[in-house]
Amino acid sequence: MAEIWLTQEEFDKRKEHLEYLKSTRTLEIAEMLKIARGFGDLSENAEYDAAKAEQQKNEIDIATLEDELRQAKIIDHSHLNSDIVNVGSRVVVRYCETGAEAAFEIVGTAAADPMHGKISNESPIGGALLGKEVGDVVPVTTPGGQLHLEILSIGK
Repeated sequence: MAEIWLTQEEFDKRKEHLEYLKSTRTLEIAEMLKIARGFGDLSENAEYDAAKAEQQKNEIDIATLEDELRQAKIIDHSHLNSDIVNVGSRVVVRYCETGAEAAFEIVGTAAADPMHGKISNESPIGGALLGKEVGDVVPVTTPGGQLHLEILSIGK
Protein backbone atom coordinates (compact mmCIF):
# COMPACT_ATOMS: atom_id res chain seq x y z
CA MET A 1 0.00 0.00 0.00
CA ALA A 2 1.27 3.51 -0.81
CA GLU A 3 2.01 6.05 1.89
CA ILE A 4 -1.10 7.65 3.31
CA TRP A 5 -0.58 11.31 4.11
CA LEU A 6 -2.90 12.72 6.78
CA THR A 7 -3.04 15.79 8.96
CA GLN A 8 -3.07 15.09 12.68
CA GLU A 9 -6.78 16.00 12.70
CA GLU A 10 -7.55 13.50 9.92
CA PHE A 11 -5.51 10.82 11.69
CA ASP A 12 -7.38 11.43 14.97
CA LYS A 13 -10.78 11.27 13.20
CA ARG A 14 -9.90 7.92 11.63
CA LYS A 15 -8.65 6.60 14.97
CA GLU A 16 -11.88 7.73 16.67
CA HIS A 17 -13.96 6.08 13.93
CA LEU A 18 -11.95 2.86 14.34
CA GLU A 19 -12.70 2.83 18.07
CA TYR A 20 -16.41 3.34 17.30
CA LEU A 21 -16.39 0.40 14.87
CA LYS A 22 -14.56 -1.85 17.34
CA SER A 23 -16.75 -1.02 20.31
CA THR A 24 -20.17 0.53 19.73
CA ARG A 25 -20.79 -0.78 16.21
CA THR A 26 -19.59 -4.29 17.06
CA LEU A 27 -22.00 -4.39 20.03
CA GLU A 28 -24.87 -3.11 17.86
CA ILE A 29 -24.24 -5.86 15.32
CA ALA A 30 -24.01 -8.50 18.05
CA GLU A 31 -27.43 -7.37 19.28
CA MET A 32 -28.80 -7.55 15.72
CA LEU A 33 -27.51 -11.13 15.45
CA LYS A 34 -29.02 -12.06 18.81
CA ILE A 35 -32.42 -10.73 17.79
CA ALA A 36 -32.24 -12.39 14.36
CA ARG A 37 -31.38 -15.78 15.93
CA GLY A 38 -34.61 -15.47 17.91
CA PHE A 39 -36.61 -15.57 14.67
CA GLY A 40 -35.87 -19.26 14.25
CA ASP A 41 -34.47 -21.22 11.31
CA LEU A 42 -31.23 -19.47 10.25
CA SER A 43 -31.29 -21.00 6.76
CA GLU A 44 -34.31 -18.87 5.79
CA ASN A 45 -33.72 -15.90 8.05
CA ALA A 46 -33.21 -12.66 6.07
CA GLU A 47 -32.57 -10.65 9.25
CA TYR A 48 -29.79 -13.01 10.25
CA ASP A 49 -28.24 -12.88 6.76
CA ALA A 50 -28.35 -9.06 6.81
CA ALA A 51 -26.75 -8.93 10.26
CA LYS A 52 -23.99 -11.33 9.18
CA ALA A 53 -23.34 -9.18 6.09
CA GLU A 54 -23.14 -6.08 8.30
CA GLN A 55 -20.74 -7.92 10.63
CA GLN A 56 -18.51 -8.79 7.66
CA LYS A 57 -18.59 -5.19 6.38
CA ASN A 58 -17.67 -3.92 9.84
CA GLU A 59 -14.72 -6.32 10.06
CA ILE A 60 -13.48 -5.20 6.62
CA ASP A 61 -13.83 -1.52 7.63
CA ILE A 62 -11.88 -2.19 10.83
CA ALA A 63 -9.07 -3.96 8.96
CA THR A 64 -8.93 -1.19 6.35
CA LEU A 65 -8.73 1.57 8.96
CA GLU A 66 -6.11 -0.29 10.98
CA ASP A 67 -4.00 -0.67 7.84
CA GLU A 68 -4.42 3.02 6.93
CA LEU A 69 -3.38 4.11 10.42
CA ARG A 70 -0.31 1.84 10.33
CA GLN A 71 0.72 3.29 6.94
CA ALA A 72 -0.12 6.91 7.82
CA LYS A 73 2.42 9.67 7.61
CA ILE A 74 1.45 12.81 9.53
CA ILE A 75 1.76 16.12 7.69
CA ASP A 76 3.53 18.51 10.05
CA HIS A 77 3.01 22.02 8.68
CA SER A 78 5.60 23.46 11.07
CA HIS A 79 8.34 21.50 9.28
CA LEU A 80 7.23 22.16 5.70
CA ASN A 81 9.73 23.87 3.44
CA SER A 82 7.97 26.74 1.62
CA ASP A 83 10.66 26.77 -1.06
CA ILE A 84 9.40 23.60 -2.75
CA VAL A 85 6.02 21.92 -3.14
CA ASN A 86 5.47 19.07 -0.66
CA VAL A 87 2.48 17.11 0.58
CA GLY A 88 0.76 19.64 2.83
CA SER A 89 1.77 22.68 0.76
CA ARG A 90 -0.73 25.27 -0.40
CA VAL A 91 0.14 26.21 -3.96
CA VAL A 92 -1.15 29.03 -6.14
CA VAL A 93 -0.70 28.39 -9.85
CA ARG A 94 -1.48 30.14 -13.11
CA TYR A 95 -2.72 28.12 -16.08
CA CYS A 96 -0.40 29.31 -18.87
CA GLU A 97 -2.95 28.51 -21.59
CA THR A 98 -5.75 30.66 -20.10
CA GLY A 99 -4.13 32.94 -17.52
CA ALA A 100 -6.58 31.70 -14.88
CA GLU A 101 -5.26 31.20 -11.35
CA ALA A 102 -6.10 28.44 -8.92
CA ALA A 103 -5.08 27.49 -5.40
CA PHE A 104 -4.55 23.91 -4.28
CA GLU A 105 -3.55 22.15 -1.13
CA ILE A 106 -1.54 19.02 -1.90
CA VAL A 107 -2.81 16.22 0.34
CA GLY A 108 -2.62 12.46 0.53
CA THR A 109 -5.08 10.42 -1.49
CA ALA A 110 -7.22 9.65 1.57
CA ALA A 111 -7.81 13.37 2.22
CA ALA A 112 -8.34 14.49 -1.39
CA ASP A 113 -11.39 16.69 -1.97
CA PRO A 114 -11.00 18.45 -5.34
CA MET A 115 -14.24 20.42 -4.90
CA HIS A 116 -12.58 22.15 -1.92
CA GLY A 117 -9.14 22.63 -3.50
CA LYS A 118 -7.52 19.58 -1.88
CA ILE A 119 -5.80 17.50 -4.55
CA SER A 120 -3.99 14.23 -4.12
CA ASN A 121 -0.23 13.98 -4.37
CA GLU A 122 -0.94 11.06 -6.72
CA SER A 123 -3.19 13.04 -9.08
CA PRO A 124 -1.71 14.31 -12.36
CA ILE A 125 -1.51 17.93 -11.14
CA GLY A 126 -0.49 17.10 -7.55
CA GLY A 127 2.20 14.69 -8.66
CA ALA A 128 3.58 17.10 -11.26
CA LEU A 129 3.84 19.96 -8.73
CA LEU A 130 5.73 17.98 -6.07
CA GLY A 131 9.33 19.11 -5.69
CA LYS A 132 8.89 22.23 -7.85
CA GLU A 133 9.62 25.86 -6.89
CA VAL A 134 8.02 29.28 -7.32
CA GLY A 135 8.46 30.43 -10.92
CA ASP A 136 8.66 26.91 -12.34
CA VAL A 137 6.42 26.19 -15.32
CA VAL A 138 5.25 22.62 -14.90
CA PRO A 139 3.90 20.51 -17.78
CA VAL A 140 1.00 18.31 -16.67
CA THR A 141 -0.51 15.46 -18.64
CA THR A 142 -4.17 15.05 -17.73
CA PRO A 143 -6.92 12.91 -19.24
CA GLY A 144 -8.05 16.09 -21.04
CA GLY A 145 -4.62 16.73 -22.55
CA GLN A 146 -1.42 18.59 -21.80
CA LEU A 147 -1.41 21.83 -19.80
CA HIS A 148 1.22 24.06 -18.23
CA LEU A 149 1.09 25.54 -14.73
CA GLU A 150 3.29 28.35 -13.46
CA ILE A 151 3.82 28.20 -9.69
CA LEU A 152 3.08 31.65 -8.25
CA SER A 153 3.42 30.88 -4.52
CA ILE A 154 3.95 28.08 -2.06
CA GLY A 155 2.66 28.25 1.50
CA LYS A 156 1.89 26.09 4.50
